[in-house]
Amino acid sequence: MTTTVDKPAAAAAPAADDPFAQDALPAPEGATGALLRSLLAPLRGRVAFTAVLLLLQQAAVQAGPLLVAFAIDRGVPALRRGDHGPLIAIAAAYAVCSLGSAALQYAFIRSSARVNQDVLLDLRGRIFRHAQALSVDFHERYTSGRLISRSTTDVESLRELLSEGLQELITVILSFVYIAAMLLWLDLGLGAVAVVSFVPLYLLIRLYQRRAGRIFRRRSTTIAAVIVKFAETMNGIRPVRAFRREQANDNEFAVLNHRHERTNGDALLEMARYVIGSRLVANTAVAGIVLWGAYRVAGGGLALGVLAACVLYLRRLYDPIDRLGMFLNSYQSAAASLEKIAGLLAQTPSVPEPAKPRTLPPLESEHPGRTVAFEAVSFRYRTGGEVLPRFDLTLPAGQTVAVVGSTGAGKSTLAKLLARFYDPSQGQVLLDGVDLRELAVPELRRGVVMVTQEAFLFSGTIAENIAIGRPEATREEIERAAKAIGAHEFITALPDGYDTDVRKRGGRISAGQRQLVAFARALLADPAVLILDEATSSLDVPGERAVQEAMRTVLHGRTAVVIAHRLSTVAIADRVLVMESGRVVEDGPPAELIAGTGRFADLHRAWRDSLVG
Repeated sequence: MTTTVDKPAAAAAPAADDPFAQDALPAPEGATGALLRSLLAPLRGRVAFTAVLLLLQQAAVQAGPLLVAFAIDRGVPALRRGDHGPLIAIAAAYAVCSLGSAALQYAFIRSSARVNQDVLLDLRGRIFRHAQALSVDFHERYTSGRLISRSTTDVESLRELLSEGLQELITVILSFVYIAAMLLWLDLGLGAVAVVSFVPLYLLIRLYQRRAGRIFRRRSTTIAAVIVKFAETMNGIRPVRAFRREQANDNEFAVLNHRHERTNGDALLEMARYVIGSRLVANTAVAGIVLWGAYRVAGGGLALGVLAACVLYLRRLYDPIDRLGMFLNSYQSAAASLEKIAGLLAQTPSVPEPAKPRTLPPLESEHPGRTVAFEAVSFRYRTGGEVLPRFDLTLPAGQTVAVVGSTGAGKSTLAKLLARFYDPSQGQVLLDGVDLRELAVPELRRGVVMVTQEAFLFSGTIAENIAIGRPEATREEIERAAKAIGAHEFITALPDGYDTDVRKRGGRISAGQRQLVAFARALLADPAVLILDEATSSLDVPGERAVQEAMRTVLHGRTAVVIAHRLSTVAIADRVLVMESGRVVEDGPPAELIAGTGRFADLHRAWRDSLVG
């Protein structure tokens, strides 16, 4: 087989507007509002019912001062005349309003809590599903710590807004509308003064909203940085301890922690400024209205009950101002968080699903491979990093190909293109003549399986980890795969055998054992094309030899691409590709290349000498 290689293309410089260079992925215009609407749309009926409950509850609450005015101006004079009826009726109405308000408040809290939890359940699910659907290049640039921050801290900010802030906002708005109408009805002059006093309050709210918005965006970013550093340190605790990085990490974490502390302090300071200003305006307005009303009562131009009701309404009007500040606090925090979540959900996979997926042609025998072809393929990372120049390459069905070369030569990139973790910048990768971009992910994963250098195991039993590729597999099939790869003996020696919980990241078993479990997982999936990306790097020499013996049988009939630093792995290959700087510089059978004078012969000679030494 021949391989044609053109001159490398120049690496592209990183895009200046690369969203991965920033903590916050930019949300398209209107995306935040659209996200919120889409979350609430399935719950329209319950949202409307909850709003009606709050309307009725506020009507019951705001009837209190009006009943007080009736009691002073009508009930007390009637009582002096010996008529107890009006006062008793007013007292009964007040009791009914109080009980009704409590019952409606309970019903509102119960209904709103269900709506809130359904919204958050939907949002967390969307974040998780979307994060899994995004391509590998996204996860290589956007850290897991920031994803955790989006689904925890940012969702929690939205929870606080939905469970507390929105009720406060609606309460304040309803109170203002209801009380303003009642004040204007009771006395036009007092009502007009109260309404005018809201102008400076509105200006204060607008000023706070602008200043706090900037602060809460910074706060969302700083807490994400704290989570990223914490998660990174805990995930890498072994090298941290091995290289005595504790103090350096502590210093770096302290800087991030203090930065977060400062943004929290700035938010509290803005809140304090708003509260002080709003209270000053409110207290000045109440004092002025009471003074003016008192003079009018003394002059007979205003009934005492009306003044009392106005004062009570004014206190109810201005008391929620502080709570409105708390809502604005929650709103700014939630708005910043929702913007970041919307930016995340707006990201599209760089490896998209096909609009009209195709299926692979049927296999011709029990365990055949499939033909792989790279046609005019070139690739570059969006950061302008490693580049594969344009090349053509065909791997016949059933052939085992070893790809060797120094670090950074492009071996793993070639494997990732075949696994469709990335799409080529130009050209196409074909599987039995079908472009990988035309295959739905389930169809592709049934045909191509990759075992990476990092044998990642999920929390759960060994049997569950082996069966990931085929969840419907029986215990007999799981054990058969483990036996074929040489893992059965060590598994049965564990306390619970195949039911042993491997714990976080497979920490209960050794690195070599984790690699064997990963091999068994790939074999059980029974792919036509198997990619081993330095998959024997964690095995010791006896373990590697055992795996190689098993793989001679396992790889028989399959198309296999083996990426390896250890040249001992090449012994199982029918063909060797040697890569340098993203280019295929040698291509041929192992024995032929070893006997030659090229790059592979030099690598093999150096490896053989190292064994002798």
